[in-house]
Amino acid sequence: MTIQSLGVGSGLALDDLVNQLIEAERKPKQDRLDNKEKSLDATISGIGKLKSKMSDFLKSVDDLRSDFNLKGREPKVTNPSESVTPFTAEASNSALEGDYKVAVTQLASGSRIETADAASGGYANSNSSVLSAGSGSLTFKIGSTGDSFSVNVTAGMSLTDLRNEINKASGNFGVNANIIDTGTATGGAKLVFSSSVTGAGNDLQIVNDNDIAELQKVATTDSTETATYLTPIKSAQNAQATIDGILVESQTNKFNNTIQNVSFEATELSPKDATNNFQASTLSIGYDKEGVEKKIRDFVENFNALNKEIKTLTKYGESELEEDGALAGDFMVRSIQTGLANIVSSSVESSALGGLFQIGIQFNDDGDLEIGTTSEFGLKSGEDRLKDALDNNFDEIANLFSNTDDGVARNLYDYVKEYTTFSGLLSSRERSVKDEKDQLSTEREQFELRMLSYEQILRGKYLNLDQTVARLNQTGNALMAALGGL
Repeated sequence: MTIQSLGVGSGLALDDLVNQLIEAERKPKQDRLDNKEKSLDATISGIGKLKSKMSDFLKSVDDLRSDFNLKGREPKVTNPSESVTPFTAEASNSALEGDYKVAVTQLASGSRIETADAASGGYANSNSSVLSAGSGSLTFKIGSTGDSFSVNVTAGMSLTDLRNEINKASGNFGVNANIIDTGTATGGAKLVFSSSVTGAGNDLQIVNDNDIAELQKVATTDSTETATYLTPIKSAQNAQATIDGILVESQTNKFNNTIQNVSFEATELSPKDATNNFQASTLSIGYDKEGVEKKIRDFVENFNALNKEIKTLTKYGESELEEDGALAGDFMVRSIQTGLANIVSSSVESSALGGLFQIGIQFNDDGDLEIGTTSEFGLKSGEDRLKDALDNNFDEIANLFSNTDDGVARNLYDYVKEYTTFSGLLSSRERSVKDEKDQLSTEREQFELRMLSYEQILRGKYLNLDQTVARLNQTGNALMAALGGL
């Protein structure tokens, strides 16, 4: 007789017994693997969070490790009229502090050329008037700049056709053609050429390349550039301004280095007073204190955000109900925290300020940075120290953060980068833990094979027991039947 299920032959609950034995064998090992996988997942997640926060901190430190970002000058313009903004200004880091009275008296402009009235030999109609019975070309140029482009004039071309060809021409450097219909027989249709090239001496020239007589009406000169046909009704001109009463000029509306290391761009004429004189605006060049202060406060905020993440990841639960942080007790993370604190609190010999404490930054009892508002031990508050540094040692703040030898931001950037790059310490650690998790998957597969083998062995043993008991039961039943018949 073949027994298909344990216990069928013997009547014993052998199948339940085998399942209990398998579960007893499986549970501790399964729990160990599950706990290990949970721990590895938490570590991978924790490293990812830490690396992300450190990358964010790295970006904020990057703004402070360049003295260009910390030695900025801030130009401020005070205008006599709120409705008129004559110019905007920029200053390089080497600009000197000072106040200047600036008035914009003339804007730079390009030249303008118009064809003659119909009564004076011009054109009666933009579409029906023919430019030339023959074919040729016109070259538009600015002699002093070298800008140039040409358009072909075909036989029978109208003013409208020429306008379209000019405006879409390849190499057009800023010449706009348009047509004004005067609405009168004497005025007719006028072709107007406007150049965007500004500056005195930069008048537009239109060259009649083939010396076609009919094209003299739309040209300023012949092919040899000796004859004179049309002349600009408005010549190109420079922008003009006065700085502390001194007249200055620029071919464009931008005045570069007119005041050393300062540039300003004219946008409209300065307003005039009751006597028709231009009113000057005040241009003040000073330190960009607000911008640097914001960078300093952002640095404190970003450091604390990173420090908070480290605290969360490394904390130990205060009771059995509170879980430990994902990286509790992790030596590398503790080392990172210590390294950051050491750099922040280090002295900087290259700066007269000596360290971050002199600009108001210090550690509080929780290990975070702060710019304190209260005085302690006879010292000024952090806010007062920061204000003093911005007012009296502005350029030294840049040395404090960005000096190539011992600048705080320089050292922080290099330190954090060691951990956050693809080949950095955190990334290497992350890859190592992921490899360990992959190995855990292999352990699980091997464990399942061992459990399958263990189950087969158990079932083989208890199948023999079931069969033996079944045979004994049969023998007993047979003896009882025989004895009952006596």
